[in-house]
Amino acid sequence: MNNSKIRVRFAPSPTGPLHIGGVRTALYNYLFARQQGGDFILRIEDTDSQRFVAGAEEYIIESFRWLGIHFDEGPGIGGPYAPYRQSERKNIYIMYAQQLLDAGHAYYAFDTPEELDAQRAATPNFQYDASTRMNMRNSLTLSAQETCQRIANGEKYVVRFRIESGEPIRVNDLIRGEVTVNSSVLDDKVLYKSSDGLPTYHLANIVDDHLMEITHVIRGEEWLPSAPLHVLLYRALGWVDSMPQFAHLPLLLKPDGNGKLSKRDGDRLGFPVFPLEWTDPKTGERSSGYRESGYLPEAVVNFLALLGWNPGDDREILSVDQMTRLFDLAHCSKNGAKFDFEKGKWFNHQYLRTKDNKEIAALFLPLLKEKSIDAPEAYVVKVVGLVKERVHFIQDLWEQSAFFFVAPEAFDEKTVRKRWKEDSAAHLAELTGILAQCKPFDAATTEETVKAWIESKAYHLGNIMNAVRLALVGESKGPHIFDITETLGKDETIRRIRRAIDTLK
Repeated sequence: MNNSKIRVRFAPSPTGPLHIGGVRTALYNYLFARQQGGDFILRIEDTDSQRFVAGAEEYIIESFRWLGIHFDEGPGIGGPYAPYRQSERKNIYIMYAQQLLDAGHAYYAFDTPEELDAQRAATPNFQYDASTRMNMRNSLTLSAQETCQRIANGEKYVVRFRIESGEPIRVNDLIRGEVTVNSSVLDDKVLYKSSDGLPTYHLANIVDDHLMEITHVIRGEEWLPSAPLHVLLYRALGWVDSMPQFAHLPLLLKPDGNGKLSKRDGDRLGFPVFPLEWTDPKTGERSSGYRESGYLPEAVVNFLALLGWNPGDDREILSVDQMTRLFDLAHCSKNGAKFDFEKGKWFNHQYLRTKDNKEIAALFLPLLKEKSIDAPEAYVVKVVGLVKERVHFIQDLWEQSAFFFVAPEAFDEKTVRKRWKEDSAAHLAELTGILAQCKPFDAATTEETVKAWIESKAYHLGNIMNAVRLALVGESKGPHIFDITETLGKDETIRRIRRAIDTLK
């Protein structure tokens, strides 16, 4: 490795929306790079032309922009190892595929999809490997002349990696320790396809990690089975000294039951599994996203960071700077992490309640405009400060604060039966006179004045306050009653009380 600087990469395929598990993998790479003073690279692995989905790359980039996870190199950013899209690096891979062919580590295979299907049907658990390849149509069983002629005639072929059986392959994993696999369980993977002139994941991944001087490959547990193959490829290409260190992260598991977290789990239990909303360009199916569901990006990052890693103590609320200082791959679990979506809501509530009221108001204003509410920003900021402790999401603010913007048109029948007493109308009529004389009309002054009046009249404090809340809100909810009166103002407070008297007397 020529570069002693730590370099990690996140390499998604643009085959659809970014799964939340992929976001966590990228986050761990980001934290590791930042802590080590290294570089974090985005590489788009778009060599699977059959599964490419238009708009997926833009979606991936926008997701990380929203989450605040920044790359040092990548598409749209540039860097010394550009280009960072594999589809733009085709000629590079051909050269290394040829190097493997020339060294006898790979061979041409001309078997058609139909022939391969027939073999799979005839042989249970068929594997194209050392035990079967001499019965197939490839450059190991054909003469050099016939092989060249087939290629010259434009016959479609693939290049397969030649793996010899019976060899123990050791993978040193920073999370799982030493993992040993016998080469007999591996098949001769396809490295290159003449049909589209593109390499497969296995070849492109290794070549790019080497050329981009990647020092650590931190990826999901689902890629662990490919690690032995990649070790063999590094050996075959003569790059053993530049082989990166591997770390395979635990899976994100279903909230209930067993198995890997999937979109179906989110649909079934009502939570997003994608960072942003996604509309399938083929079917038009829309999938929810964390951003559109009202989650704050810093809450999502904090929630994901603790799914499979711990800071070494029982802290839960951590800023990115704190996570960066504390992050250690040795504190990553080997076992899968249950995706507790209710805990995700809790994180969002914690961040929302401590966030600056002006920032929350800026997020709330578009929702108010959708409801044709044109309120001054300062008023919205004040309302947000009164109700944010009661909500988990930005959109919940409307349910908790609607009465600040629109006077109740009706009164909750259950609350009326419970809170509106026989003498409520008379007492509230008397109260309007007290409120009219109250100066200034701030919460502290109004509360002191009203409570003194109630005490002087020997009225029941709870009965009066409950009736006032019903008049102002329309039901039995909301923040401190005198914070409500101050925010509504004297005229609106009195108007609402009089309307309740007229309606409920």
